[in-house]
Parts: sequence; structure tokens; C-alpha cells
Amino acid sequence: MGEGIVLKYNVPGDDFTRAGEASGAVKSQLKQMQLSPDVVRRVAIAMYEGEINMVIHAEGGTIEVCITPEYIDMVLKDKGPGIPDVEKAMQAGYSTAPDNVRNLGFGAGMGLPNMKKYTDEMKVETTLGVGTTVTMRIYI
Repeated sequence: MGEGIVLKYNVPGDDFTRAGEASGAVKSQLKQMQLSPDVVRRVAIAMYEGEINMVIHAEGGTIEVCITPEYIDMVLKDKGPGIPDVEKAMQAGYSTAPDNVRNLGFGAGMGLPNMKKYTDEMKVETTLGVGTTVTMRIYI
């Protein structure tokens, strides 16, 4: 994490009513800082997708956001089951979400692909049975 404003959030697991609170808070913060609408939108989308993934697959986790004059870093950590095949998970439409989640309108298999699409850099570190850390950067 670089020098800058650091924001930390806990994402509760299995609570779709609260999913999006962290990305919404960061979106408001970035708007107040008068960053470009494009940057604000990209951060909000990438973070929201990550939050939803944490709720669906990992019983929640933590998000740390670092805002610097040059870039915004987002580090999403969970203690979920890990991702068995990251390459497969990066394919649009591939999903391991259960039916009850799909019936809520989530789990279409666009989470990781959208996170990659809307960020400038993205790294996925995952260990089966331990959890996943996704680090994303968007340049301002």
C-alpha cells in the first residue's frame, strides 16, 4: 500500500442486503474528492463485483482501499474456500454460484471478468481451503 488515504471495510458474509455498502461508501468518497466520473465508476464497479463474490463464495471478508494522487488500490481478502481454477473463473459466464444465489440475480459468472475489465492491474492470489486475495489498481 502506498501513501494516501486508507479506507477499511468489513464485508459481512451471506448478506445480500448489505453487499455494496463498501463500494457505495468509496464511490461517495471519490466523488467528494472530485475525481473523474470514469475513475469513480470503474472503482465502484470493480469493488462491487468483488464484494458480491465475497458474499456468495467466502462468507465475507475485508476490503482495504488506498487512494493516492496517482492511483487507487483495492485489496479484497477473504477466508473462503479459494478458487480451484482461476483461469476458468476469469472466463465470462463461468460460475460456481449455487442456484439460490442465481435466483436472487447474482452469480452470472461476470464478477472476476468485470473486475479485470474495469481495472488497470489485477492480481488474484488464492489458496484452496485458506482464502483469496484480489489486488486491483486503477490509475487516476
